[in-house]
Amino acid sequence: MTLLPITVPASLLDVHRLDPEAGGWGFRADHAVGTAAGDTYVLSGLRRVGRRAADSADPAERDFGYQLVTRYGSDGKPIATAVFGQAVPGGAPSAVPEREGTTLAVLPDGTVAVSSRPGSTHLLSPDLDEVRVSWPMSWGWEARQDAGDDPFAASIAVTPAGRLLCMTSEYGLSNWAGAHSNIVAVSEPVTGLVQDRKPVLRAVATLDSRTDSQSEADWYAHVRYGDEPVGRGNRPAPSLTEALSRLTGTSGSLYGYLDSTMSRPAALGDDLFVVPVFGKIYRSTNRGQEFSFAVVDDRGLLRGRLGGLHLREDSPFTGFDFTLVADPHRARAFHLNRYGLYAWSADGMLRARMSTAEKPFKPLVHFALLECTPAGELLLAHRKQHVLLRVPVPRDLDDLAVTVENALKGYGRERTALKKRYAPVNWLWSDSAAAVRCL
Repeated sequence: MTLLPITVPASLLDVHRLDPEAGGWGFRADHAVGTAAGDTYVLSGLRRVGRRAADSADPAERDFGYQLVTRYGSDGKPIATAVFGQAVPGGAPSAVPEREGTTLAVLPDGTVAVSSRPGSTHLLSPDLDEVRVSWPMSWGWEARQDAGDDPFAASIAVTPAGRLLCMTSEYGLSNWAGAHSNIVAVSEPVTGLVQDRKPVLRAVATLDSRTDSQSEADWYAHVRYGDEPVGRGNRPAPSLTEALSRLTGTSGSLYGYLDSTMSRPAALGDDLFVVPVFGKIYRSTNRGQEFSFAVVDDRGLLRGRLGGLHLREDSPFTGFDFTLVADPHRARAFHLNRYGLYAWSADGMLRARMSTAEKPFKPLVHFALLECTPAGELLLAHRKQHVLLRVPVPRDLDDLAVTVENALKGYGRERTALKKRYAPVNWLWSDSAAAVRCL
C-alpha cells in the first residue's frame, strides 16, 4: 500500500492568493494512470467561484478554473505539473480547454493522452512540458462549424499489445442535441500518435442505432465499420441498447435501456472489453434502474455481462459512481460504488465483494476508484482528503478483501507521515518542488 498526496503548485496558489481556510474554492481528482516503470500521472481540478470583481487585473479578485496533470516518480514524489484550462495570469491562452469527464492514458511511447467528451484528444510529452498534438471536438453543431473540429476520442484505454480502446461520439442521434458518446472502437497496435497519422478505429459496438437524422457531415473518416466511416446504418448491429434489452427482458420498459448512456470502456485484454451501460437517469431516485457491465469482444460479439450484482443493493446510481476499471494484463475488472468494492475474473464471475456496510470496509465510501495500473494496483482517491491510495491486487482475488482491509487500516498512519512532510491546510496539499508548465 502506497499513499500519494494529490498536490497543487504553490506558485499557482500564490498568484491567486488562495487561502485554503477560506471558502469559495474546490479541488477534485478526476483520473489517474500508472506506467510500467512505476510513475503515476494524476489529473485533478482546482477552481474558485463567487468573486465579484471578474474584470479586476488582480488575480486574487478573480474566479478561476484549472485542470492539472501531475507526474509522480516511483518514489511517490511529484516531478512535474502541467496546468491548463485557462490562461495563468500573465501567460498565454491555454491550448487545452477545461472539460468535465476528462481522462488520461499513457501510450506505449510514453506520450500522455488527455481525452475528454465529446471527442477531444490532446497529446502531452511524458515530461508534461509541451502539447504535441491537439484534436478538438465541440459539443454543438454551430460550435464545431466555427471551430474546425478534428476529433479523435472521448476516452482511450491501452491494451497490453498497444491497441487503443476508444469511446467516440456522434451527432444526429435520436432526439439528442449535440454530440453523444455512442461508439466503442479499437485500433491496431500503435507505438504513439502523430498529427498527420491518426490511426483508424474499427467500431466493435454502438450504444444507440437511432440515426435517421444523420448526414455525411456527421461521419468521421478515422472511425470505421467495414470499409466505410461509421454513419447511419453502417455500424455494428444489434446496438448495445437492443442487445441488453433482449438479454434482460426489458424491451419497452420505462426502466430499461432506451436512452441509456455509457461510461469509459475498459480492456480485459487485447480482444476482450467491458462497456458500462446505464439506463436513463430520471430526476427522482434512480436506485434500482437497469445497468450492465457488458462484455464485448473485438468482433463485436456480446459475450454477456459481469455478473453477481443486484440492481438495487449494488446500484451505482447512488452517488453516480459509473467507473469500471480493468487489468488487461491479468484479465480482471473492478468497480467501486457507495455499496461496495467488486472484482471479477474474465469469465464474468464475481470473485470478491467488499460491502461498505461491513465495518472493515466502511471507509471505502470516501474513495473513488480511478484506475488499475500495469503492476496490478488499484488507484483510489479520497474525495475530501485528496490523497491517492495504491492498493496491490493479490494474484488470487479471494485474498483481495484481506489486502483492502489492511490498506485501509494503514491509511491513517501513512496519511500522518504525509501531513508532516507537506503540512496541508484544509486538505489542500501545496508543493513547490515539482516543475510547473502552463500549456
